[in-house]
Amino acid sequence: MPFPPPPRTLLGPRRRSLLVSAAGAALLVGCSTGDDSGTTGGSESAAERARARAAADSETLLLHYDAVLAAHPTLAERLDPLRAEVVRHATAFGGSSSTPSATATASPSASATAVPATPSDALADLAAAERGLADRRAKALLDLPGELARLLASVAAAGAAHAYLLTEGAK
Repeated sequence: MPFPPPPRTLLGPRRRSLLVSAAGAALLVGCSTGDDSGTTGGSESAAERARARAAADSETLLLHYDAVLAAHPTLAERLDPLRAEVVRHATAFGGSSSTPSATATASPSASATAVPATPSDALADLAAAERGLADRRAKALLDLPGELARLLASVAAAGAAHAYLLTEGAK
């Protein structure tokens, strides 16, 4: 009696496991902006600089989302949840919490960002921005104190999940 062929194995993580992992990491970290305990005066200023840089990076990524949404409003349903996460990340790092909504008119600086002409190219460009930022954050967290390193790791994982969702949805 012949054996049935083995089931098709999927390469890479499944979308559901990525979403659960990103959500679990966010819950564990809680996106808190609490003080890092046990830091010294010198490392505190380095941590403050890292936190400010992370907030600025999130706000820049937010402008990228806004530019894509302004150029391709049909992507709003797909991008609004990811954009909302980026707003929460910026806020967690101490960035501006009064960021305009995606459905509001995009700011002049958002529309000044070059956006590819097709929605699929715009998504690929946005995914590359998310992936690049996630990689930079993953490297930067090695030199940071406990709570800030955990927050940066969680946000880097979320950014990697965003990049995956942006590229996988096109397939």
